[in-house]
Amino acid sequence: MKGRRKPVTILMADDDLDDCILARDALEESHLTNELRFVGDGEELMDYLYRRGKYSRLESSPRPGLILLDLNMPKKDGREALREIKSDPALREIPVLVLTTSKADEDIHRSYYLGANSFITKPVTFSSLIDVIQTLGKYWFQIVELPMEEAGGSDGRPPSQSSAGG
Repeated sequence: MKGRRKPVTILMADDDLDDCILARDALEESHLTNELRFVGDGEELMDYLYRRGKYSRLESSPRPGLILLDLNMPKKDGREALREIKSDPALREIPVLVLTTSKADEDIHRSYYLGANSFITKPVTFSSLIDVIQTLGKYWFQIVELPMEEAGGSDGRPPSQSSAGG
């Protein structure tokens, strides 16, 4: 039910601190109440999603309803992380939006092949970024129905796959 929705946590995986700050500012400017969390590379993204290391407590790693993923990051790049997310039944339903500087056809095709839900080239101006964030907010948080976190088990998997459900 749309009227009972609570704000969805957005997880941004990007190694560029300036891009993270701009995204946070654009989210605020767009009047979206979603919590925006950050990780700096693909390994940290997977630690967050699997609740490993410093993300082992639920409070430090609420399940994201949306992931903004840069392709070019250190350690594990966005392509590898995307492949891992979309191949895991416990994670694959989380929408992943590639948000990157790349405009290369190869990156676009490969991202969709690996399961990306959208491919967006990072805007070059702050006002364009605000437009993108507002559009994303309207589409992902007002128009589409996202899976409810509560529908899954305590580990975020659907009840049939949850450790609590058997």
